[in-house]
Amino acid sequence: MTHDHDTPHDKYVRILNDREPPMKGAARNPNVRPKAAATLIIVDRTGLAPKLLMGRRNKAVKFLPGKFVFPGGGIEPGDARMPAAGALPTHVETRLLKHRPGGTSQRARAIALAGIRETFEETGFMIGARDFGTPDNAPAGTWSEFAAQGVYPLLEELHLIGRAITPPGRIRRYDAAFFAIDAAHIVGQVDRKIGPDSELVELAWVGLVEAMNLELPLITKIILHELEDRLAADMRPYKPVPFYAQLHGKWHRREL
Repeated sequence: MTHDHDTPHDKYVRILNDREPPMKGAARNPNVRPKAAATLIIVDRTGLAPKLLMGRRNKAVKFLPGKFVFPGGGIEPGDARMPAAGALPTHVETRLLKHRPGGTSQRARAIALAGIRETFEETGFMIGARDFGTPDNAPAGTWSEFAAQGVYPLLEELHLIGRAITPPGRIRRYDAAFFAIDAAHIVGQVDRKIGPDSELVELAWVGLVEAMNLELPLITKIILHELEDRLAADMRPYKPVPFYAQLHGKWHRREL
């Protein structure tokens, strides 16, 4: 069977169905529900070609061992309460809440803030603004550490690149929003332990072509292609946002 008339998006779905079919038998974990999560792609466009911040996960962890990933993880209760600089762009919020029954503006905001918090936890980089002083009433834990640096997390410059749900049967499942932001919005960095005893064993700024050749989760590679399309359009917000998920055992790509 040929695929001469495939669009690039058709090709991505076909690759997912070929390489990540439904799990069967004892390997399945049917009761694991996907947790809302966020990933943040920091893009440095100051050079001749864009570079992206990526980290390699420790081979000892259970989820995606040894893979290169973008900073990210599940939302936490404090994400909904953290003061922020500005608000999510309306088109980002609208797309975040599409196909999300019962979703609210507060939920969309929490998802976006989770990406900034996870980036800070894993890399030490602060995405934010120093123009407004020290945030009051920051939630305990990571957000208090973030606020102590005199930084408000920045929402209004986030771009939504895609959304994907880990298929049924996996040991962990995430309903992940993939955001991107320009590296110009990094306002500082604190030391983070990166090494053989940590979740991330290394951090690197890599070009798009180099990133495609790293050991990546398949969905991450597809999101990289989606990011490439957006970068070619100068990150303009009019482009549809893809949503990848399995339905009745097959991967589908919807647009948000």
